[in-house]
Amino acid sequence: AAAGLSYVGAYVINTYKSYDNFLQDKYALLPAVIIICVAVVMFIIGLIGCCATFRESRVGLGLFLAIILVIFIAEVSAFVLGFVYREKVKTDVQGTMRSVFEKYDGKSPESTVVDYLQEQLHCCGVKNYSDWTTTQWFNSSGNNSVPWSCCQQEAKNCTGHLDQPQEL
Repeated sequence: AAAGLSYVGAYVINTYKSYDNFLQDKYALLPAVIIICVAVVMFIIGLIGCCATFRESRVGLGLFLAIILVIFIAEVSAFVLGFVYREKVKTDVQGTMRSVFEKYDGKSPESTVVDYLQEQLHCCGVKNYSDWTTTQWFNSSGNNSVPWSCCQQEAKNCTGHLDQPQEL
């Protein structure tokens, strides 16, 4: 279990590098760090439990039980907090995404991240392609189109024009 949690934490940290422009809050990595710390603690606790079992130590097994109960209470607390604050996280991420989309110019590093995000997630805009109509890039381009990264990969002649929403 500790190895699995370590992998998940490392994967989240590695994935964060691709989306760090959208997650401007530096505490976004905190859950991944917590997962890795829990993995290390689980490994140590597992060793304590194994040693206590081999030695048939009542004190060791009692300590093992107490630690497992503390971890269980922490997991329940984390679940409740995650459930309570999920809308706040969603609102914060959408607000940050809108500000990054507003800075889109097709050339800057933020623009590259927006294109990468839209291509990888097969999406267009924060909620849909109509989000682009309020951006500075859309209004300054003058051709009423969204970036090519909004186009479906199967669409060969996609221009990004809003009169062809089936290709977006």
